[in-house]
Amino acid sequence: MATRWGICGAGNISHDFCVALKTLSNADHQIVAVAARNLERAKKFAKTHEIPNAYGSYNELVKDRNIDVVYIGILHTHHLQVGLLFLNAGKNVLCEKPFAMNLREVKQLVSAAKENNVFLMEAVWSRCFPVYAEVGRLLSENTIGEVKMVKVYFGLPLMDRTRTTDREQGGGALLDIGIYTLQFALMVFKGERPESIHATAVLLPSGADQSTVVVLKFSGNRMAICACTLSCLLPNDATICGTEGTIRVARPMHCPTTLEVNGKKTEFPLPEPALPLNFENSTGLRYEAEEVRRCLQKGLKESIKMSLTDSELLIEIMDEARRQIGVVYEQDSQ
Repeated sequence: MATRWGICGAGNISHDFCVALKTLSNADHQIVAVAARNLERAKKFAKTHEIPNAYGSYNELVKDRNIDVVYIGILHTHHLQVGLLFLNAGKNVLCEKPFAMNLREVKQLVSAAKENNVFLMEAVWSRCFPVYAEVGRLLSENTIGEVKMVKVYFGLPLMDRTRTTDREQGGGALLDIGIYTLQFALMVFKGERPESIHATAVLLPSGADQSTVVVLKFSGNRMAICACTLSCLLPNDATICGTEGTIRVARPMHCPTTLEVNGKKTEFPLPEPALPLNFENSTGLRYEAEEVRRCLQKGLKESIKMSLTDSELLIEIMDEARRQIGVVYEQDSQ
């Protein structure tokens, strides 16, 4: 039977997710409903993506019994409230990154999922890409010897976008794109908790971070340098340096199609989209959808590719980095 999706939110990322789902077999994935806070917007979205049901509130989506899993593609300042709405109603959930605003909120989502015995996953889509699977295989086989240093860069000129720069909307480089650099380092070091975290940043007038660099030190004198910025284009690649070679995930490292191992390139092409996309390589969202279906079919409540423990450690590191650089959100005082 097909996995039946409900889409929460009718914005840009939800559009791309639906386009990606259409690159998969209709026998495996079907979009049965979309909900937005505005009914007309939901209807327009439904027409674009040929979705049979459109709702003008998230509560209506909660009540739809024909949905197997809900994709939450709304602003992350609302992830906790809306995530709890679906989880407490017994719905399986794939929630966009960042999972929530801080560790306290993430723990609430995780607790709700466990209490209601439902599936929950943070949509760090990178983890589901074939390139990442190949990196994992190469590391497990010690292809480049002992890993000593990881360098990850992600920067885009996004200063003209209020959502990314406004602290009240959860803006800032770290939460918006820096999360991709940190999750990569944690993947390489197999979810190990770093021994130390050192962060420095340039802040915007809003109080959000424009540019942040986080240095993580792991056991065995291994390190990761994670840099992100909203002010300019960075190399946007990831390099793993070992005692016997180098693995490089080429730009864009968060949704890659090219892998270099000691200079030798391998391509992992994506299917072409049927509609224009808002974000680069967004048909790759299909991989996390496939992972969700695999987990649901096996009765799993979380994914090994992006476990709930992974998500908790990721937000914990971002909380500490924000503490050091002085970025405080309203949700931190609640």
